[in-house]
Amino acid sequence: MTKIDDVARLAGVSTATVSRALRGLPTVSAATRRRVLAAAEQLQYAVSPNASRLAGGKTGTVAVVVPRITRWFFGTVVEAVEEFLHESGYDLLLYNLGGREQTRQRVLRTASLHKRVDAVILVATPLRPPEVTALAALNLPGVTISSGTVMPGWPCVRIDDVAAARTATRHLLDLGHTRIAHISGDPDDELAFTTHLDRRLGYQAALRAAGIRPDPSLDVESQFTIDGGNRATAELLARGEPPTAIFAACDEMAMGAMTALRDAGLRVPQDVSVIGIDDHDLAKVLGLSTIAQPAAEQGLLAARILLDPLGARTVEPYAGRLPAPRGGDAPGNSPAPPVILPTRLVVRESTAPPGAN
Repeated sequence: MTKIDDVARLAGVSTATVSRALRGLPTVSAATRRRVLAAAEQLQYAVSPNASRLAGGKTGTVAVVVPRITRWFFGTVVEAVEEFLHESGYDLLLYNLGGREQTRQRVLRTASLHKRVDAVILVATPLRPPEVTALAALNLPGVTISSGTVMPGWPCVRIDDVAAARTATRHLLDLGHTRIAHISGDPDDELAFTTHLDRRLGYQAALRAAGIRPDPSLDVESQFTIDGGNRATAELLARGEPPTAIFAACDEMAMGAMTALRDAGLRVPQDVSVIGIDDHDLAKVLGLSTIAQPAAEQGLLAARILLDPLGARTVEPYAGRLPAPRGGDAPGNSPAPPVILPTRLVVRESTAPPGAN
């Protein structure tokens, strides 16, 4: 059986060069690649992905850590990352924390990633100090997506959550609403989100800019789910006079809010307007006004930034819009500036002026 060493010997190059040439990586010159391909064809060498990767001391695998794969945002991001990695010749190793503390500690505080992956993408998972130390000790390139933690040397891809919430609230204000409620994330949620904190800040900033003091009785916390939005809205209605509009911290919560309002005999938007953030796949079907965030693009950009330091053959879907890719800097270096993607207001049937027929 022909081995990669035989191809390297015939082509007059190292086994690592053979591996890179057969994977189409840009670090091999065209002349060398032709010589390697000719040698492989002459010897009828069949590429073994594992052997090719190991020859270069790499696993060819990227770890992606998510809080819960079943949530729309996380699933959309992971699908985009996987697509990009596949096109670049890399595999994805998914770690779904699922709110399990034991899983979290095994993935983020032990050496479970050591020699199993070449890099890490951390999605919306704020890190505790021991986890930052453990990940930094691996000395792997990494990127965070929508994370509340600055990981030394790791770029971050995200949206401006404060600005997105401000835009959503301002849309309701522009329609004439002044009694605007907010259903937000639960600080005790097992996923330890921080996104909801920024979105509350944006909501409150928009109210204050309009001369309205935020009313704590109109701010209810719950989980970032349809059921969470339903329960939060039911609690909101039980407090007394209903608001004329609701800004939900995510589309799934907004969908739950619409259901709770309907169950209470209230019409959307005639009695209560509702807006969310995401542009979930079902938002258009339900006529939900929202702030669209580019979830898939965040995954694509994170993978693009991550793979550059690894010498991978990657595509350029956003040429000219990225900072210089960075990854794997020594702990203590200044963090790379975040890549902030724009959001946009999408107005649908769920928002209207107060008392609209």
